[in-house]
Amino acid sequence: MARLPGKTKMKTTRKTSRKKKIMPENAGAPTATEAESKQKFIAAPPEDLFVIGVSPHIRKSVTTTGIMGWVIVALLPITIYGIYIGGLAAFVVVAMSIIGTVGTEAVVQRMRHLPVTVFNLSALVSGLLLALVLPPRLPFWMPLIGGIVAMLLGKHVFGGLGHNIFNPALVGRAVLFVSWTEYMTTSYLGHPLAAVVNTAAIKTINSTTSATPLAALSLAREHELAMSVSGARYIKPLLFGNPWGQIGEVSGLLILVGLAILLINGIVDWRIPVVYVGVVMALSWILGMNPMFAMLSGGLLFGACFMATDYVTNPMTVWGKVVFALGCGIITVVLRFYSNLPDGVMFAILFMNGLTPLIDRYLKPRPYGHKRHGNNKAKTKELDNENHGAGAGVVA
Repeated sequence: MARLPGKTKMKTTRKTSRKKKIMPENAGAPTATEAESKQKFIAAPPEDLFVIGVSPHIRKSVTTTGIMGWVIVALLPITIYGIYIGGLAAFVVVAMSIIGTVGTEAVVQRMRHLPVTVFNLSALVSGLLLALVLPPRLPFWMPLIGGIVAMLLGKHVFGGLGHNIFNPALVGRAVLFVSWTEYMTTSYLGHPLAAVVNTAAIKTINSTTSATPLAALSLAREHELAMSVSGARYIKPLLFGNPWGQIGEVSGLLILVGLAILLINGIVDWRIPVVYVGVVMALSWILGMNPMFAMLSGGLLFGACFMATDYVTNPMTVWGKVVFALGCGIITVVLRFYSNLPDGVMFAILFMNGLTPLIDRYLKPRPYGHKRHGNNKAKTKELDNENHGAGAGVVA
């Protein structure tokens, strides 16, 4: 078919009618003002442009204040009920402990010329945790000293928040326990049943290391006495209203409610409290103790839910957390059954805190492309040497 001459002319006309745009010679070149601003930016970049910090880096909108706020919310029911049971004496212990931690935090940061971060609530949480693991009838100066020691020896001697190896609240309690054992073991509530546990169960012993049913059972087992103080009869009081232990041990049910709050909001990992408590219950059952009584008595439940789950002092990996909880459970049972201490939660957690760097070292995740077997250390060293050599060549 022959092409129509009209269409050919139209195409030719369109092609010939297009005009080339003439660009100026200095088009795309930065103006004097833009060039000057770029030079200023390169010479003095903004302070917040390059922020250097240690890992872990923030991956979601969670702040320290937000995390500590949820911990306080979880602890509030226990604190209020503990003060209700313990009265004014328990309130004084809580108040002085918080004053000690918050005041020490502010003073130390001022002395070190650091920003005062008491409003991120971390010091308040440490003081509250310390108070809840203390007896309710301590002299007012003891929780104050405990709060000061917790911040100095448990936190700032390592560099502050995020750098401490041990749980600060447990460090403060350990120092008080070692320094003033008599106060720490006889400052419980003057409840009639507590007197029964201390005197009627074992009349030949003048003092015990804890005015709790757990101590009575421990001493009865040690002296081969009849188990007149049965563990089963104390399960209901320990669950709903415990007048024998620390301020934070008043109700196992409220502790579980606090744990549920933390789990729902993603504040703690469920593996540590579940594995810790599960190991203690299983081993206690094997050794002849009521597993429910083993869970609710002493500081196990509170320690597993609020002390062992501390972000800074437990391992980072999933398997590391499991190993950490297993160690805490085994050590707690060993101290409960084969030592002079009726309850070994505090020392078990502190011991595993010290092993956390070692656990992280050997249970760290495998880097992508690396094999688990073979001489990985030598290969890593060779790669580091090659990288350093390549970097030196580039610099030169």
